[in-house]
Amino acid sequence: MFRLLDAPKLGITLTESYAMWPAAAVSGFYFSHPESQYFAVGKIGPDQAEDYARRKGLALADIEKWLAPVLAYDAVRSPTT
Repeated sequence: MFRLLDAPKLGITLTESYAMWPAAAVSGFYFSHPESQYFAVGKIGPDQAEDYARRKGLALADIEKWLAPVLAYDAVRSPTT
């Protein structure tokens, strides 16, 4: 693959353990099938956030802050958060 891409001209090399350098360089073979199906994890509801906070022994406000991008609701925040 490196020969095909002429990777060194792009500034990409391999380390002694065959990792790509720089670390942000990524390559791979991608395969698909017409009948393949993909899934995504849905948004987190308030009941799930409350249950997670309870199980972790953490404040719901902290959980909502950390999970804000994946919440399915607008978390009510106190003025201090």
